[in-house]
Amino acid sequence: MVFFSNLLQRIKMKNKLLLLAFMLFICGSVKAQSSPFNIYLEPLTVPGLGGLQAYAYGQDNGKWLIIGGRLDGLHRRQPFAAFDLAGHNNQLLVIDPNSQQKWAAPLTSLPVALQEQLSSTNMEFHQHGNMLYIIGGYGYSATAGDHTTYPNLTSVKVSEVIDAIIQGTPFNGHFRQITDTMFAVTGGYLNKINDTYYLTGGQKFIGRYNPMGPTHGPGFFQEYTNAIRKFNIQDDGTNLSITHLPGFTAAANLHRRDYNVVHQIMPDGSEGLTAFSGVFQTNADLPFLNCVNIDSQNYQVNNSFSQYYNHYHCAHIPLYSATNNEMHTLFFGGIAQYYDSLGVLVQDNNVPFVKTIARVTRNSAGTMAEFKLPEEMPALLGAGSEFIGIETIPHYPNKVLKLDDLTSDTTHLGYIYGGISSTAPNIFFTNTGTQSTASSQIFKVFLIKNLTSDNDVLNQQSIGTLKMQVVPNPNNGIFSVKYFLKKPTDVKISIYDVNGKQIEEKTLTDLSSGENTYHRKIRNMESGGVYILTIETPYEQATQRIILEP
Repeated sequence: MVFFSNLLQRIKMKNKLLLLAFMLFICGSVKAQSSPFNIYLEPLTVPGLGGLQAYAYGQDNGKWLIIGGRLDGLHRRQPFAAFDLAGHNNQLLVIDPNSQQKWAAPLTSLPVALQEQLSSTNMEFHQHGNMLYIIGGYGYSATAGDHTTYPNLTSVKVSEVIDAIIQGTPFNGHFRQITDTMFAVTGGYLNKINDTYYLTGGQKFIGRYNPMGPTHGPGFFQEYTNAIRKFNIQDDGTNLSITHLPGFTAAANLHRRDYNVVHQIMPDGSEGLTAFSGVFQTNADLPFLNCVNIDSQNYQVNNSFSQYYNHYHCAHIPLYSATNNEMHTLFFGGIAQYYDSLGVLVQDNNVPFVKTIARVTRNSAGTMAEFKLPEEMPALLGAGSEFIGIETIPHYPNKVLKLDDLTSDTTHLGYIYGGISSTAPNIFFTNTGTQSTASSQIFKVFLIKNLTSDNDVLNQQSIGTLKMQVVPNPNNGIFSVKYFLKKPTDVKISIYDVNGKQIEEKTLTDLSSGENTYHRKIRNMESGGVYILTIETPYEQATQRIILEP
């Protein structure tokens, strides 16, 4: 203990925050594990390429077809400024990352119904072969005289449209559109399991956005689907039709939008999906922390796992190792309620932009855990971006990458393009339209194997049962701590400052199993300070930061 005491004193003199990290390491709160692989990002510039976020894309022979999305950054709070017409992307864009070239063509030659939908944002889309299917999307409709969510399914012949844009020839004949009210969805996800399409989550939003609610200002209509909608597409290249299938509705767990639904290989080897996080919880304006696993027969809510990083839609990559029966899903930046600082989770209920690159791994038993990678996004990037994979990389029919087949030390997996670039973590309440932009940056994404120098950090709370949350956070010294007990027990709650000095310790006895709440008002905490709160039971411990408002 003398060695640790002396070492702690030296570290304290050098850096108080490092002292805290060291203490947490000694207590076992931070665990680094060998990485199954490493990730490396390399910037790529395409001259003249503009910024874009929340778009749809298809690809053919190494070239990308980009449709819709926003030309600006985070939407503003004022109804007259939010999702304005100037931010609509009313061009079709072709990008060739290999030759670093781009081509564009206006939508004006298409029928008005197609123009309006294809210039919207947060459309759901999926490419099957050469056909890109696009559903819904939100934007201003001159036809309706208002902002709306489009009740359309549009099919696009990708290779033909790419060739036509490059050659400057007509492309009208390569688009078809049908109308169905079930497709009036924005912010959901369109995926495919075997031959069936799944439209998961999302919402119908009609009118101008207003953070004060639907009865303020011009007002709006908002309705979450709360559903997994299933259907088959019949398409012979000329005739396009839909057969709806029985789906699932569950307001408590499918009330999600603006998130990530990712193709998976399940532990039994079958194709599936996982809906990660999403907003908003039915009883709080906060992201979900649990996930929903979906297979060809049903869905299952996983409350044994919590995702603390990467809550909003961002670029992601699914990779599966058949040898180990492990499913890895990578997430790149974006927006999240939590971020890591020196091994301690920081909870910010303002849900800021983050740099975090994280991995969620599911093992052969179906157990899921979250890891923070040592790499980060180079800035506050990722929200509304997409990963566009290289078509020749070995993959399963559902486009999950075959990790075992990537035998080289370094493999170029694909690219991340666009998304929102923010100048600060929290800009929503001060946003005048200049604090963020749509990024024009492209990153090459490389996977590196056989490199053991880097370790990924297991987020122990992702596999824990306490599910601790501090509400509100940041706060003014008055807050509540919510946590879950799997059995009746005693709980010790401790608060420290960043120097490791204990501010308070309290033991709560004979608590019941289930959800518990501890309310506290602490007067001797410094305004603008950062404190550490720990909950400890005989079987588990969780630690998070408390941020006091200045």
